[in-house]
Amino acid sequence: ALRKWPNVPHCYGWLALDARGDWYLRDAQVQAAGPFPRLKGSRIEHAGLLGFIARNYAADARGCWYFQNGPQRVYVELEAAPWVWRLAPGTPCRVETHTGQPAQARAAWMDEHGRLFLACDIGFGLVHSLDTELAADALERGQWPLQEGRFDALGERFGYVLRPRP
Repeated sequence: ALRKWPNVPHCYGWLALDARGDWYLRDAQVQAAGPFPRLKGSRIEHAGLLGFIARNYAADARGCWYFQNGPQRVYVELEAAPWVWRLAPGTPCRVETHTGQPAQARAAWMDEHGRLFLACDIGFGLVHSLDTELAADALERGQWPLQEGRFDALGERFGYVLRPRP
């Protein structure tokens, strides 16, 4: 596809990932009405499309996350981080991405709003709100060292951009 259409422009503002790991389409009308996540747009629920996005979700050298759609990169606006971690009970507690990919957590970070993030072997992300009890148990067991950081500094520290722009 890249050889057939080498000059397809990248797309910005049309796809977003919220703090619960849900994907949203944001058409021009939604974008004009307000910023993400205040106005989210249409939640993607189609299993085939969700799987396609998950298989083609990556980051560029700037730390901007995108979905590769043929020759076009559809950049993703992030509410909190590029990954949303889902946890499963166990010793140690198991971690996987909102796309179903397993990860190994190395450290935990708490921001000034009390949100818990994990630095993992595949990147940085927010612990899903439904899994905070499992995360608290893992922290009490000493599974991950806990550090504090300001939300607005986490992207630079861990190399990701919340609002990609051309």
